[in-house]
Amino acid sequence: MCDQEYFEQDRLEFEARGLVTRMQFGVMLGAGVSMLLPAVANAAPVTESDVTIPTTDGVADAYYVHPAKGKAPGVLIWPDIFGLRPAFRQMGKRLAESGYAVLVVNPFYRGGKAPDPAAYTPKSIEQMRPLASALSETTHMTDAKAFLAFLDKQAGVDKKRKIGTQGYCMGGPMAFRTAAALPERVGAVASFHGGGLVRADSPTSPHLQAAGTKARFLVAIAANDDARAPGDKDVLKAKFAEAKLEAEIEVYADSAHGWCPPDSRVYNEANAEKAWSRLLALYSKL
Repeated sequence: MCDQEYFEQDRLEFEARGLVTRMQFGVMLGAGVSMLLPAVANAAPVTESDVTIPTTDGVADAYYVHPAKGKAPGVLIWPDIFGLRPAFRQMGKRLAESGYAVLVVNPFYRGGKAPDPAAYTPKSIEQMRPLASALSETTHMTDAKAFLAFLDKQAGVDKKRKIGTQGYCMGGPMAFRTAAALPERVGAVASFHGGGLVRADSPTSPHLQAAGTKARFLVAIAANDDARAPGDKDVLKAKFAEAKLEAEIEVYADSAHGWCPPDSRVYNEANAEKAWSRLLALYSKL
């Protein structure tokens, strides 16, 4: 199965699970995030900005947020199929308030900048299909190199510490491949309800590429994703154990594909907060 098919699988799954219909998505994003994430205790003041990043294929737009004072470990966030939007800005800002310099990217920049939330229409989701066809194993890795190079040029990033990366749904394989692209730089990888991490028919499966890195891993699996592919978690555990890599791999009970972003109609706050706490534990070792 190719990366484009995984993108389409994610899109259909989001709609099937009631995350959002094409009609509802434009209304929801136009209104902004309706559910606020819990506040960060002793949150650090942050500085945030919209940025552009040159890549081998053009210029990517992204959201960069970091503690207002000092240096912090860098983190790269790959969104789900709905891309860079208010919910992921909120998640990035929350992580920055916890002490990280965070870059949230628009993975579909080849098709243009991420739209203003109010600009979404029912056709917007359909228009994302051809954008996904421009993505592949190669673009995942070339983009990752460009995005991490951007982070390492920022005054607020502590380059003496490793970088972390996390991905949601289709972003899961992108996070794995970020570590494969720069194994000496990436120290931690997290995947939340990631799709296509294990591709038994491919020698470039994300899990095989990730096993050649030096990172620690957190893989949070949706219950319904595990029901569809119950063997994937065992493949991941075995491969990471063989590679002698530290990996926390868990199926989150009562969770549906897409449960982490706060704008999801299957958002599960208890499980999302559990996953968030495990993310912070992972990044504390950067």
